[in-house]
Amino acid sequence: MVNAGEIATLRQDLAVEAARLGFAACGIAGAREDPARAVRLEQWLDADRHGQMQWMADRLHHRRSPQGLWPEAQSVIALGMSYAPAADPLALEGHPDRARISVYAQGRDYHDVVKKALKALARWLVAEAARRGLGEIGVKVFVDTAPVMEKPLGQAAGLGWQGKHTNLVSQDHGSWLFLGAIYTTLAFAPDPPGRDRCGSCDACQRTCPTAAFPAPYQLDARRCISYLTIEHKGPVPLEFRAALGNRIYGCDDCLAVCPWNKFAQAAQTQQALLPRAELTAPRLAELLTLDDTGFRALFSGSPIKRVGRGRFVRNCLYAAGNSGDAALLAPVRALLGDPDEAVADAAKWAEMRLSS
Repeated sequence: MVNAGEIATLRQDLAVEAARLGFAACGIAGAREDPARAVRLEQWLDADRHGQMQWMADRLHHRRSPQGLWPEAQSVIALGMSYAPAADPLALEGHPDRARISVYAQGRDYHDVVKKALKALARWLVAEAARRGLGEIGVKVFVDTAPVMEKPLGQAAGLGWQGKHTNLVSQDHGSWLFLGAIYTTLAFAPDPPGRDRCGSCDACQRTCPTAAFPAPYQLDARRCISYLTIEHKGPVPLEFRAALGNRIYGCDDCLAVCPWNKFAQAAQTQQALLPRAELTAPRLAELLTLDDTGFRALFSGSPIKRVGRGRFVRNCLYAAGNSGDAALLAPVRALLGDPDEAVADAAKWAEMRLSS
C-alpha cells in the first residue's frame, strides 16, 4: 500500500532539493490530458500559427498530455530556473550600431544548464523514493526540445500563469523563468494551478513591434520576432524587416514590459546563465564579418549556435539596413555574393536601405 504521508514528506523535501540545485520554482501537476488545453493547441495548429515549426503538428499526439508521451507517467514536476536580467533588456533600442540579443541567449545554453540540474534532481528522487520504501519509480526529464507543453504545465503546477503574451508569468520571478519538467510514475498530490493575474493590463500587447498577438492570450508565431529571427528559414518577409530594428536573435519586448518583473531578483540567476560581456551589446560591424569558423567560435556553448552562421548573418544584415549607418555599407556589400541565398538577399535589401 502506498504511504501517502511518506509521499507528502518527499514532496516537501523535493522542493528543498530543487532549490539547492538552482531552481527558483517547483510545483506538481497531474499527467492526464486536460481537454481544454489540448483543444487550444489544436486550434492554434489548425490556424497555421506555428509557421514553419512543423514538428509542433507532427507530434501533436505527444503534446496533448504527458501520458500521451509516456503512458506510465502519473505526475509532472514542473520547475523554473530564473534568468532575470540585471540590466534593462530594452536599453539598446536607441543604439542601432549595436545588436540586440535576447537575454536568455546571452549566457551559456540553458538547455545544458537546466537539463544538468533536472537530471541531478531526478536521480535524487529515485534514490529517495527507494530509501523511503516507495519502491522503484520511473522518471524522464525534459527541457524545451521534447514534445512537452512546459508553459501550460507550469501553470497547472502553480508556478504562475500564461499571460496575455502566452509566456509563463510568476508572481515572484516575473517573465524570466527557464522551464523544465520531470515526468514520474510516482503519484504526487497536484498543487493548485496558477491564477491569472494579468487583469486589465495590456502592456505586452501594445509593445509588440509586429502585432504578433491577434488577441490576448493568442500568439501568431509567423509574426513574432523571436520566431522570425530563430525558427524562420529563408528570407524574412518584407513586411517585417523594418520592425526587426536591431534585434538579431529573439525579442524581449513583451516580456520586459510586464509589470510583474518588478518582483524578479536578478541576484538569483544561476552563474552559468549570466550574460557574456561580448554578447550584451555587440557591434553589428563585427558580426557582419563572421564566417562559419568565426561564428562557431564566438557562439560555442551558446544556444545561438544552433541557427547557423547563415541565418544569424541574415538577421545582422536586416539590423544593418535598419541602422541608417552608412559606415556599414562596406561589410554589407561584401555579403552581396554570399553563397547563402538568404544572406545575399538580406545584403541587397540592406544596401538599398543604406544607399537611399
